[in-house]
Amino acid sequence: MSCGTFVVPAAAHQTKKNTFKVDPKFEPQTVRYFAHPPGTIVVDTSTHFLYLVENFGNARRYGIGVGKAGLSLKGEATVERKAKWPNWRPTANMIRREPGKYARYAGGVPGGPGNPLGSRALYLYRNGRDTMYRIHGTTEPSSIGRSVSNGCVRMINAHVEDLFERVPLGTRVIIL
Repeated sequence: MSCGTFVVPAAAHQTKKNTFKVDPKFEPQTVRYFAHPPGTIVVDTSTHFLYLVENFGNARRYGIGVGKAGLSLKGEATVERKAKWPNWRPTANMIRREPGKYARYAGGVPGGPGNPLGSRALYLYRNGRDTMYRIHGTTEPSSIGRSVSNGCVRMINAHVEDLFERVPLGTRVIIL
């Protein structure tokens, strides 16, 4: 569909000692949050956090990776589709911007551990139309806390799996 980056085998994220460790501030945690009603997802691209507002005054906060300057979605959207181990295909714009990197994947990449969308994807729609932006897992956990993607919101696979189970279709998403 969209976003992601070229396919990187999961084994590439192994270090000599162990797998990549995310900064503890980007681990899921409950925080005080009063800005939006319960059930809303708020993506704060400037701080690299996604908030799932749970009740008045509290939200579950996750660390995220976001789009490079000029490539992020802003405003409101709705989760209209969810997928486990989603397929991925680069957009025409991605191929046009970086044909050497993306043209070979124009036919798509099946879901699985090496797929750039990771283990889960929440598809963002606006006015009933697919925005081509996703909240999804990643094969590049070191991108969490950074602005490096083609616009989508990246999460550690275990974190997006947790979010996936918590949000229903129709969830309002605000991207700041």
